[in-house]
Amino acid sequence: MPETRTGAAALPPEQRTVLRGWAEAGGPLATRARVVLLAADGLRDAEISRRLGVSRQTVGAWRQRWTSEGIEGLAQRPRTGRPATVDESEVVTRSLLAPGGSGASRAIARELGLSHATVAGVRRRWRLVPDEAPAPCVPTRPPLPGADVWVMGLYADARRGVLLLGSRGAAAHRPAPGTVIGADVLAGLDGALDAALAATAPPAPDDAGGLAAYLAEACLRHPDLDLHAVALWDTAAGGPVLPPAPHGRVSGHLMPLRSGHRSFLRAMIALDSTSHPESSRRVYLDLARDLGRYARVCADTARSPGPGAAVRWLRESVAGHPGGGAGPGAARGQSWSGVNQIDLGSFNECVVIETVRLSGTITRGEIAHRTGLTQQSVSRIARSLLDRGILIEDAQRRATSGKPRTPVRLSGTAAHALGIHIDPEVLTAVVIDLDGAIVCTRTRPVSADTAPAEFVERVAALGRETLARARGPVRPDGFLGIGVAVPGPVDIASGTVLGPPLMSAWGDLPLLYLLQDHFPCPVLMEKDSTAAAAGERWIGRDRRARDFAYLYLGTGVGTGLYLNGDLYRGVSANAGEFGQLCAIALGRVGADGRPELLPECNPPASVPDLAARGGMRPAPPPGGSTAAYRAVGRAAAAGDPAAEAAVREVARAVGRGALGLVDLLDIDLIVLGGPFYTDDVAGFYLEEIGRAVNAFPTARRLRRVEVEPSVLSAQAAAVGAASTIFHATFTPRLRGR
Repeated sequence: MPETRTGAAALPPEQRTVLRGWAEAGGPLATRARVVLLAADGLRDAEISRRLGVSRQTVGAWRQRWTSEGIEGLAQRPRTGRPATVDESEVVTRSLLAPGGSGASRAIARELGLSHATVAGVRRRWRLVPDEAPAPCVPTRPPLPGADVWVMGLYADARRGVLLLGSRGAAAHRPAPGTVIGADVLAGLDGALDAALAATAPPAPDDAGGLAAYLAEACLRHPDLDLHAVALWDTAAGGPVLPPAPHGRVSGHLMPLRSGHRSFLRAMIALDSTSHPESSRRVYLDLARDLGRYARVCADTARSPGPGAAVRWLRESVAGHPGGGAGPGAARGQSWSGVNQIDLGSFNECVVIETVRLSGTITRGEIAHRTGLTQQSVSRIARSLLDRGILIEDAQRRATSGKPRTPVRLSGTAAHALGIHIDPEVLTAVVIDLDGAIVCTRTRPVSADTAPAEFVERVAALGRETLARARGPVRPDGFLGIGVAVPGPVDIASGTVLGPPLMSAWGDLPLLYLLQDHFPCPVLMEKDSTAAAAGERWIGRDRRARDFAYLYLGTGVGTGLYLNGDLYRGVSANAGEFGQLCAIALGRVGADGRPELLPECNPPASVPDLAARGGMRPAPPPGGSTAAYRAVGRAAAAGDPAAEAAVREVARAVGRGALGLVDLLDIDLIVLGGPFYTDDVAGFYLEEIGRAVNAFPTARRLRRVEVEPSVLSAQAAAVGAASTIFHATFTPRLRGR
């Protein structure tokens, strides 16, 4: 194709003047200007290339840029893929959100327009190279002394911003990556921080006292951590300055040189959440809420925040003991470290085990028929499970033709698990076998005013005592782990009990990870109602081989849901909060539309109170307690009208909530259980709830909802907690928990 010629007439005089100025000035713009000027004079690309000593590709590229964009296309701009500055913290954030080897580095380099060597260099400086460093290193000025770093707080006012970090210097190895909070939370924090910085709080010429008080409070709340205050910005000083250190407890630092305050905050949050599972979404959503609250207060002209307005966010205590050492359980040389010896890597193995469990005893041919697996596959899997002791053979059955068939069943002694239920009044621990039989049970009273550290030690001591009692029938190589059932709400991702009813002293307690310091085995935590549903499914076998809702009557009424062949936990693992559903069904909402806290959804308090007001004689003990509830239950079973009316009123309220569940989920089975579903009151609950879920649902012509008592014992939550270990190990599923 012949080259096009650009005549002198195509170049306006004013642009020719600008280009001649660039050509005479020299520098990177000179060559571009000369290419266009020579092309405008009618020269071909080959001649321009020869005259200027550049490649024909360069000539063609700048002629094309001129044709498409004009003089603006020739202006100086950063080279593609090579920004003028490198924000190391942004590289670190992306590396942590997408951990990996050289492939991840190359992807990050492409996203940020950097060279692969630059990204690799940043990762080496921060010690993010896999298998080459014991722990990440944060290159603040001076560097942080600790190897294990948490984000502990943020102080921000109209003048300065300070990020508070905590460290423990005893980290001996790099922690395994945990659950990253995700880019969505970081984006939310960015927006909240922008809003807070844009807020117009009255300036404070020297508010160092407010920051010093904040740091002093941090020292009191976190005495077991070394604290480090990193200056993010200071508008009065023109840049970050070292913050004050109260009593020498807090060291002062500046950000790394090649980092912005926003990207450094993102990097530290990503590092914290990746290294520490307890640093979950909830922690940083709390921070975003505090930033948003500060921005709203500053923007509210009706309520002037005053010169002392500031964000003073401090997080709760982090998991672990001072020094990061193992807990007492590990120090005593427990022999339970050989856990999880039952390796079920095959989905088909779990399918076979589930089929045998539901059937009780079953032949290999029947397994193949029910599962759709081939006879050869079933025989191979059964032989492997028999060799490992998970299955055992029963007596042979005579067949109408061919050789006798030998059925198989689960070996109850092949695996055991410990379940611990935490209740405001009593701790319960049970060891159960694979059949759900209780091997050992222990209880220990507890009071709501027990200090958190002492409380955790009591839970661990009860667990150790129960395991020691069960040591005879329980083999260490068949012990699968510990399940812990707690009142909700809970933060499963961080293993934190958030606000248990009647246990306010233990709010925001990272219980799971504190217990993991005591037991060198898998530890799972569930809401008590969800744990009870898991136990019901496991021990109920074929009677519970369908969708159902478990109504757990405890110090509150909760719901455990088993849907589509698995426990349903929801996004935050807090599915099944039942009280508000009842309040809405009964129309009990406040003036602002908030559902009320129904007293009926706290049976041990509401039943005695209703009975006393109804004239029960003798009156139940005041204050609402387990003893008072049981006394009313016995009176109701004996025919006391006031006691019976009280129980029925609570049961009707629960029934209205259960009606909502049935209509919402289209289920046909409701299971009742929990510590306050006793024999004395069982009939009243079954009758009232059964009537509500069958008389009022929209689709009542299409289904009959069965309301049945739980197959679990009085220790439903503890047995269910242990069953969650079996459920996690043996239940076939195509997705992870």
